Amino acid sequence: MTEWKSSRFWEFAQAVEIGNGFMVHLDGRPARTPAKAPVILPTAEMAEAVAEEWNAQDQEIDPNGMPVTKSVNSAIDNVSGRVSEVAGMLAAYADTDLTCYRAAGPEGLVIRQRSAWDPLLGWVHERFGVRLVPVEGVIHHPQPLRTLEVLRGPLDAMTQFELTAMHDLVSISGSLVIGLAVSEGFETPESLWTCSRIDEDWQTEQWGEDTEAAQDAARKRAAFLLAARFLALARG
Repeated sequence: MTEWKSSRFWEFAQAVEIGNGFMVHLDGRPARTPAKAPVILPTAEMAEAVAEEWNAQDQEIDPNGMPVTKSVNSAIDNVSGRVSEVAGMLAAYADTDLTCYRAAGPEGLVIRQRSAWDPLLGWVHERFGVRLVPVEGVIHHPQPLRTLEVLRGPLDAMTQFELTAMHDLVSISGSLVIGLAVSEGFETPESLWTCSRIDEDWQTEQWGEDTEAAQDAARKRAAFLLAARFLALARG
């Protein structure tokens, strides 16, 4: 994400419809990204969310209090010129997808992984007509090339705003399957986040909670759910 910090220089932010989308005006002047690009947004919902964040700021801008605006900046400044590259990077996750690498034991973990991840792989087959093959262990087993090509298709159809959201959904979960399941509404983002944490939650149950790990998990959860929200805003 692009970081920025400044003092408040406006009184009122407002979402404004234009010919090819929506903008946010600060006291009547168009907002711009840190790279000085115009902020042109795909939906009224996203523009309203950005305007609300600007209006909620105190005298010193806190980027951490403007998560939707940060994602917008990233989409425009970092992703817009690299759409195909980002789609390819995310598609590559399918070849090492979290949901395909299963534990040999203990039995409780094996059952938990199967219960959470088999329905996701079944949905992939039903929705896209291809199968991802689960394996036991952590040694890489390549997936069929056609499967990887088919699963890239939905990513190639996405805008830079959708891909910005998908980047976090996929990279945080370690799973293109989970990212696509959020995108397609297969389950709720919260339940899919839980699916991505099967191994970590099992370890916590066996050995107890580590404070630093718990804080890291909370940060990742918040970022994952924000990405799901940003994806929804990108679609209106």
